[in-house]
Amino acid sequence: MAESIRITTPFTEEDSRKLKAGDSVLITGTIISARDAAHKAMTEALARGEKLPVDWNNQIVYYLGPTPAKPGDPIGSCGPTTSGRMDAYTPTMLAQGIKGMVGKGSRAPEVVEAMKKYGVTYFAAVGGAAALIAKSVKSYTVLAYPELGPEAVAALEVVDFPAIVVIDSEGNNFYDIGQKPYKNFKMDQI
Repeated sequence: MAESIRITTPFTEEDSRKLKAGDSVLITGTIISARDAAHKAMTEALARGEKLPVDWNNQIVYYLGPTPAKPGDPIGSCGPTTSGRMDAYTPTMLAQGIKGMVGKGSRAPEVVEAMKKYGVTYFAAVGGAAALIAKSVKSYTVLAYPELGPEAVAALEVVDFPAIVVIDSEGNNFYDIGQKPYKNFKMDQI
């Protein structure tokens, strides 16, 4: 297994374009969490001509809904949520400067096109490993929309947050690449 690539935030387009589908990464720095309710609120704010509560330039957004923290911990379990729930808002949000997204599951073709246009990488965090992922989070601070509870926009300070490049800035999709050798597999070949 190849060694993980260490990346730090802020995460620029140049950083994004160096990564390839299938790369394993460890992220250190600030990542911003936001889910569908926050994405909807921000997209509506932009449509009204309002300024966003967060500067998204060169940021990584993490689609997550954390559980309550145990005493002494900054966050509870914090696994990824299904990224497709943000797809309707994603092209608009990528135009705001986001250069990385973390979630799980596939993305709509219009999202992949926007990723290629803006030089954005889509990372997958391992679903089912939420408690393990939480160990990489050193602080959790709500930045906007506190009324959304676990869907509020928040800053997470992370050290060695594990993820895999699923779709790179050129649109190469590891879900497709990884499955390709097995697409025509037949059980009688065993």
